[in-house]
Amino acid sequence: MSKDSAVFGLDTSVVLRLLVGEPIHQAEAALRFVETEAAANRPCQVCDLVIAEAYFALHAHYQVPKSEALVALLSLLTSGQVEPTEQAVRSLRSALTASAKPGFVDRLIHEHYLPARLATFLKAAARLPTSQLLG
Repeated sequence: MSKDSAVFGLDTSVVLRLLVGEPIHQAEAALRFVETEAAANRPCQVCDLVIAEAYFALHAHYQVPKSEALVALLSLLTSGQVEPTEQAVRSLRSALTASAKPGFVDRLIHEHYLPARLATFLKAAARLPTSQLLG
């Protein structure tokens, strides 16, 4: 595959610039890049680790409430400009429509392992289908 036809994966710094718009020059560059790649039928990929890290950064660093962070991430991932994993989209939707526990990242981990079962010591995570509480 030539360098010009390679698909890019976005790191957390790029995803955060797209979501928070700061610093402005980086946010604009990130948006131009993603839009250019999408227009060339090469949507940038966003892996689950980046999504989880962006979720925590939005909440902890930018003081974005968890529910708003989930909405912002889901909006970006379903925009058509990036290519997320199906597990991430399902986990975000599930976290938005369910009780607070288990949280988004626990749901993402659970989705990642499917169809395997999840072994956990967390009572909230054990509520997910195919999960087993240890101890």
